This record gives sequence, structure tokens and C-alpha cells, in this order.
Amino acid sequence: MEGSSSPASANYQRTSCAFAVARQALRQSLPERRHELQNEAVFFDRDIAPWDLPAPPTADEVARQFARPIMTLVDQPSLDEAGIGVATQTSSEQSTTSRLELTEATISYTLWRNRDERSDPANLADLDDRTRDSLDAEPAWPLPDWLITARERMRYPSLWEAVRTTYVVQPTALPWHTVRHALVEHVNYVLVNGFREERTDGSIPPTLEGEVTEKCVEAGIPLSVDGVWMSGLRIDTDPHILGLAIDLGDKLLTAAIPRDELEFLELAFVTRPGTAS
Repeated sequence: MEGSSSPASANYQRTSCAFAVARQALRQSLPERRHELQNEAVFFDRDIAPWDLPAPPTADEVARQFARPIMTLVDQPSLDEAGIGVATQTSSEQSTTSRLELTEATISYTLWRNRDERSDPANLADLDDRTRDSLDAEPAWPLPDWLITARERMRYPSLWEAVRTTYVVQPTALPWHTVRHALVEHVNYVLVNGFREERTDGSIPPTLEGEVTEKCVEAGIPLSVDGVWMSGLRIDTDPHILGLAIDLGDKLLTAAIPRDELEFLELAFVTRPGTAS
């Protein structure tokens, strides 16, 4: 994460959601595709066998433990919650002590384009032949139930890391981490990971081409949060992602939504049930 007043002392850790782990476990099981793991932005231990992978925390578990209520898209027939990723940033002035500065919880969703008929082929993701054949084949080894479920979700389009709740624990230590900064960072993160072929140069790590900046942010955009219209922010300049954000006082809400799926969605936000009070 960029922008820390002391970059060398910052430590940023991200826990993948179940969908990301399933994708990488699938690639690990295919010798001809293991090289693709080096392009992944999230850490994945290739020395752990897929059947031994620990289950990532569920959204309910994260919500109960997160320091602030987690935000999500309003309940709607086109979406199923697919998983949650958690990230933290700590800094230390001495090697033996560290201080939590920031924590994030980001929800991913499975999208149903035809919400009334889930068996409709229109609901299937646009997969390459190798991935589709791999999903159709029996796993090479027994997999835990959570990984089988996440693996099956790969057949369908997703809104990956779409809605993020950020709690800045130490605002004085991170004065640069405004809601504008959080929105730009979120949109660029989804672009570099979700649109690699279209938007990166193929290097390792990949370099994003045409990244968004704070100059792209519009203010005064009405957003619905828990049924109340509030003034938020928008990035409407990128060809692949629409970005939305609002400073809720005790936390920041940001969203990075693929443009191709906007027609199927209601862009309104609510506090996720079961979250910390």
C-alpha cells in the first residue's frame, strides 16, 4: 500500500476470499497452469496441498469480529454473497512492536444475469476452454466442502472484491488515506487483478495501464445508504469499472463495479446483517 509516511515500516497483509483461493487451488492442480500463480496479486502457498487448505473466514465470521459494521449491496435477486477478503496495515517504529493503522473487509458476489432461471446459459461466465474443462473434470484429489462450493462458483460471473469497508484505526498516522484515496486505490486494485489481459502490460508484478487518479473523482453524487440518500463520490471515467464511495464518519465505503454488469444491479448499499454494533 502506497502513501505511508514511513513505507519501510509498513506491513500490509491480505487474506483471500474463498473464490480467490479456489481459483488458485484449481491452477495448482494443473501442472501446465502452475506458472500462472506468479501473476496472482494475493499470496498463495503452493506448498500446501489443496485438500489441506484451511477454509477462509466466512463473511459472518468477519462481520462479527470487524471493528465497524460492514457495508454491502442491498439484497437483490441478481446477487449471492460469494466471500469476503480481509486486509490490515500495521506499522512499527521498533522491530518488536507494531501498531494497527488500517483494516479493510471486502465482499465479493456471484452474479445471476437471469435471476429467474439460474440454469440459463446466460448466467455462465466467459471461461477459456482449459478452465471450463478443468471444472467439468473430477478433481484430481478429494477437496473440502468449502473448496468444492467455491470451485463451482467459478462457473459464474462474479463481482470480485466489489464492496469494501475501510476502518482507519489511526487517522493521524494516515492523513493521506481519505475517502478519495480509498476509492482510487480500490478501483485500481480491481482493474489490475480483474482485467489483466485488457489493462496490464503482462509484467510480474503487472503494471496497470490507464490507472485512475484522484483527478477522476466526482463529488456530490447521490448514493443510497441504509435507505437514506447521501452525498458521495464517483469515478465514471474508466471503461471497465464504475467506482462509488462515501465517507460514513466511522468508516469508508467504496465500491468497484464492472460496467458490463451494471444493468443487472441495484446500486444501493446497506449495513450487512450480523455485523458488529
